[in-house]
Amino acid sequence: MNTSTINLNPDVVLIGTGIMSATLGMLLKTLEPQITITIFERLNTAALESSDAWNNAGTGHSAFCELNYTPQNNDGTIDISKAIKIAESFEVSKQFFAYLVQQGITPTPQNFINHIDHISFVQHPENITFLKNRFEAMVANPLFENMEFTTNPNTLKNWMPLMMQNRENIADIAATKVKLGTDVNFGNLTRSIINYLKFLPGVQLFLSSQIDDIEKLPDARWRVEVEDLHTKDTYVICPKFVFIGAGGGTLPLLLKTGIAEAQGYGGFPVSGQWLKCTNPSIVAQHNAKVYGKASVGAPPMSVPHLDTRIINNKQELLFGPFAGFSTKFLKNGSYLDLPNALRFGNIIPMVAAGLHNIPLTKYLIEQVSQSPTQRLAALQVFYPNAQLADWELVEAGQRVQVIKKDDEQGGVLEFGTEVISSADKTIAALLGASPGASTATSIMLEVLQKCFTTQYYSNQWQQKLKTIIPTLGQYLGNNATLCRSTRAYTNNILQLNV
Repeated sequence: MNTSTINLNPDVVLIGTGIMSATLGMLLKTLEPQITITIFERLNTAALESSDAWNNAGTGHSAFCELNYTPQNNDGTIDISKAIKIAESFEVSKQFFAYLVQQGITPTPQNFINHIDHISFVQHPENITFLKNRFEAMVANPLFENMEFTTNPNTLKNWMPLMMQNRENIADIAATKVKLGTDVNFGNLTRSIINYLKFLPGVQLFLSSQIDDIEKLPDARWRVEVEDLHTKDTYVICPKFVFIGAGGGTLPLLLKTGIAEAQGYGGFPVSGQWLKCTNPSIVAQHNAKVYGKASVGAPPMSVPHLDTRIINNKQELLFGPFAGFSTKFLKNGSYLDLPNALRFGNIIPMVAAGLHNIPLTKYLIEQVSQSPTQRLAALQVFYPNAQLADWELVEAGQRVQVIKKDDEQGGVLEFGTEVISSADKTIAALLGASPGASTATSIMLEVLQKCFTTQYYSNQWQQKLKTIIPTLGQYLGNNATLCRSTRAYTNNILQLNV
């Protein structure tokens, strides 16, 4: 690579071309048009890892149907606080999506977002009681006021006809449905944003480029060592600010920075697999995202669901995900990723987290050793008529379960997503998984608040942000009128005919 063509001192470096980096880049360039940004991606195309549709364990997360977001308290009540936060965040993302459509940055809304019902499905009396209590707690909030609950067999057949065929114990089933659900192809969305950004003045995109090292310089800039994977040449770039949004590859890079805030963090990789339906007549009979309850010990990204997707303008049907194990931190990573991420400061937290989560370890062992017949049995809980001949096993994305040092327990698992930034606000990284992509806009606004604090609260940035996110600083969960009007606004622009 000819280094004379590279801006060696950009304002910002974005590592990775997933939805997080794309969103941050888009926000920064809109808020500060003169800012210079350099983007690096180790693969030859953007958004091929966690943001890609085939790798993403769930799309359009808005807490309508994901039962793991609404845990039951010891007294039997349902905690919906996390669901509210996720639903709020997804409404922020939808406003960002609407802005992209209005600006012509994405081809058409249907290229990345489509309407699909979100359904929660349970069996057995204790689970029906849980679902009914969950429904009653949620429907009182404006974000979930459109939720429906039923145990009526005819209604269930109407909501999910494929799943009700030849089903026994039909009276022992309950479901909730929200018609406002969506399916989001974050791969297509991300590539549209990256393709727009790369042609803007001051923005450079380098594919097939691997970050080998990151270290702090005395002048507060960062020294980022980059390798061109085609030529094997290396060069150094010195930005003022670095964002590491490399999915599973974030942790090893974060540990290289040496910042105090990264100390004690570890990660354990969890791979995934889908059963993909190969029979078009079966695919056509299911038009919903139907989530069930996770097995005891299962990580949040492994909640079973029979999932309609629109991928490359074609309807697909997936079931899973099934967890697996690989020492890779990325689907296209190295088997040395896990050992290379071990440090003196994170070995104890990782061991402690393992000892405190024996059910998770047992669950992963069981998943890895599953036979095709066992996977089919799991599918038949959702679709009793399922036959193995109509399904094929495909690889999903790779996730890294974050482990954090804890003074009391030694180490704990951190579910969800977490922004880590240095005290001097010159570097930030994102760790975690679900709900991830669906809440990317809110997460990147958090990065701006933490690392560009003065600019974020300036009148100039606040005015521009409100053109992107009209409800910025307001909460839809306690304002029914605002919630309804915001959804009407975004659904109209995104052509979501609900």
